[in-house]
Amino acid sequence: MSKPLLGLILGGILGALDGLSALVSAPNEPAVQQGIVGIVIGSTIKGLIVGVVTGVVARKYNSMGIGIGCGLALGFALALVVALLQGSHYLDIILPGAIVGVIVGFVTQKYGASQHA
Repeated sequence: MSKPLLGLILGGILGALDGLSALVSAPNEPAVQQGIVGIVIGSTIKGLIVGVVTGVVARKYNSMGIGIGCGLALGFALALVVALLQGSHYLDIILPGAIVGVIVGFVTQKYGASQHA
Protein backbone atom coordinates (compact mmCIF):
# COMPACT_ATOMS: atom_id res chain seq x y z
CA MET A 1 0.00 0.00 0.00
CA SER A 2 1.36 3.43 -0.87
CA LYS A 3 2.45 5.74 1.93
CA PRO A 4 -0.20 8.42 1.22
CA LEU A 5 -3.00 5.82 1.08
CA LEU A 6 -1.79 4.16 4.29
CA GLY A 7 -1.60 7.57 5.95
CA LEU A 8 -5.09 8.46 4.76
CA ILE A 9 -6.63 5.25 6.10
CA LEU A 10 -4.72 5.25 9.38
CA GLY A 11 -5.23 8.98 9.89
CA GLY A 12 -8.97 8.60 9.42
CA ILE A 13 -9.23 5.72 11.87
CA LEU A 14 -7.01 7.33 14.50
CA GLY A 15 -8.75 10.68 13.99
CA ALA A 16 -12.12 9.10 14.72
CA LEU A 17 -10.70 7.46 17.85
CA ASP A 18 -9.20 10.82 18.84
CA GLY A 19 -12.66 12.38 18.58
CA LEU A 20 -14.24 9.60 20.59
CA SER A 21 -11.63 10.13 23.30
CA ALA A 22 -13.50 13.35 24.17
CA LEU A 23 -16.08 11.14 25.86
CA VAL A 24 -13.34 9.81 28.14
CA SER A 25 -11.50 13.06 28.80
CA ALA A 26 -14.63 15.13 29.53
CA PRO A 27 -17.44 12.63 30.22
CA ASN A 28 -19.62 14.97 32.30
CA GLU A 29 -19.52 18.01 30.03
CA PRO A 30 -22.86 18.60 28.29
CA ALA A 31 -21.15 20.37 25.38
CA VAL A 32 -19.09 17.25 24.66
CA GLN A 33 -22.07 14.93 24.94
CA GLN A 34 -24.22 17.10 22.69
CA GLY A 35 -21.48 17.76 20.14
CA ILE A 36 -19.79 14.35 19.95
CA VAL A 37 -20.82 13.78 16.33
CA GLY A 38 -19.23 17.06 15.25
CA ILE A 39 -16.16 16.34 17.37
CA VAL A 40 -15.68 12.92 15.78
CA ILE A 41 -16.24 14.26 12.25
CA GLY A 42 -13.80 17.15 12.83
CA SER A 43 -11.18 14.88 14.36
CA THR A 44 -11.57 12.41 11.49
CA ILE A 45 -11.06 15.16 8.92
CA LYS A 46 -8.04 16.40 10.88
CA GLY A 47 -6.65 12.84 10.91
CA LEU A 48 -7.26 12.45 7.17
CA ILE A 49 -5.35 15.68 6.44
CA VAL A 50 -2.47 14.68 8.70
CA GLY A 51 -2.43 11.19 7.18
CA VAL A 52 -2.32 12.15 3.52
CA VAL A 53 0.18 15.01 3.95
CA THR A 54 2.43 12.89 6.15
CA GLY A 55 2.17 10.04 3.64
CA VAL A 56 3.21 12.32 0.78
CA VAL A 57 6.14 13.65 2.81
CA ALA A 58 7.10 10.09 3.81
CA ARG A 59 7.09 9.07 0.14
CA LYS A 60 9.27 12.02 -0.84
CA TYR A 61 11.76 11.76 2.05
CA ASN A 62 12.62 8.24 3.11
CA SER A 63 13.55 9.31 6.65
CA MET A 64 11.90 8.11 9.85
CA GLY A 65 12.77 11.37 11.60
CA ILE A 66 11.21 13.51 8.88
CA GLY A 67 8.10 11.33 8.77
CA ILE A 68 7.56 11.44 12.52
CA GLY A 69 8.46 15.13 12.71
CA CYS A 70 6.04 16.01 9.93
CA GLY A 71 3.24 14.03 11.57
CA LEU A 72 3.95 15.59 14.95
CA ALA A 73 4.13 19.13 13.60
CA LEU A 74 1.00 18.84 11.47
CA GLY A 75 -1.02 17.01 14.12
CA PHE A 76 0.04 19.58 16.72
CA ALA A 77 -0.70 22.54 14.46
CA LEU A 78 -4.17 21.38 13.40
CA ALA A 79 -5.10 20.47 16.98
CA LEU A 80 -3.81 23.84 18.18
CA VAL A 81 -6.06 25.62 15.70
CA VAL A 82 -9.06 23.63 16.94
CA ALA A 83 -8.15 24.30 20.59
CA LEU A 84 -7.72 28.02 19.97
CA LEU A 85 -11.05 28.20 18.17
CA GLN A 86 -12.73 26.44 21.06
CA GLY A 87 -10.88 28.45 23.71
CA SER A 88 -10.54 25.64 26.23
CA HIS A 89 -9.39 22.07 26.81
CA TYR A 90 -6.03 22.78 25.19
CA LEU A 91 -4.22 19.71 26.53
CA ASP A 92 -7.19 17.42 25.87
CA ILE A 93 -7.24 18.49 22.23
CA ILE A 94 -3.58 19.08 21.38
CA LEU A 95 -2.00 16.01 23.01
CA PRO A 96 -4.12 13.37 21.21
CA GLY A 97 -3.80 15.28 17.92
CA ALA A 98 -0.01 15.33 18.21
CA ILE A 99 0.06 11.63 19.17
CA VAL A 100 -2.05 10.75 16.12
CA GLY A 101 0.47 12.64 13.99
CA VAL A 102 3.44 10.78 15.49
CA ILE A 103 1.79 7.39 15.00
CA VAL A 104 0.79 8.16 11.42
CA GLY A 105 4.28 9.49 10.67
CA PHE A 106 5.92 6.37 12.06
CA VAL A 107 3.58 3.85 10.42
CA THR A 108 3.62 5.48 6.98
CA GLN A 109 7.39 5.60 6.98
CA LYS A 110 7.86 2.08 8.37
CA TYR A 111 5.15 0.14 6.57
CA GLY A 112 4.13 2.16 3.53
CA ALA A 113 5.40 1.02 0.15
CA SER A 114 8.12 3.14 -1.38
CA GLN A 115 7.60 4.87 -4.70
CA HIS A 116 10.00 2.48 -6.38
CA ALA A 117 8.73 -0.74 -4.78
